[in-house]
Amino acid sequence: MKRIEGIGPKIEMILNEAGIETFDKIAVSSYEILKDILRKAGSRYSFHNPTTWPQQAEIAASGDWDALKKLQVDLKSRK
Repeated sequence: MKRIEGIGPKIEMILNEAGIETFDKIAVSSYEILKDILRKAGSRYSFHNPTTWPQQAEIAASGDWDALKKLQVDLKSRK
């Protein structure tokens, strides 16, 4: 899951503990669910923005790594 922009080892562990262990599960998770998981993990994680995680996860689940990389470059350029 660390291939998703914004998810590092600790957030991956937090998601896994919440039962979200695959790209497919992130892809079908709403922003509200993901944000609630981050809030419950504490202030260190509550500021993260999971808005694009489901979209990235859907692409990752399909195995289209080039499309994922292209999306991530685009997301970084918007910052």
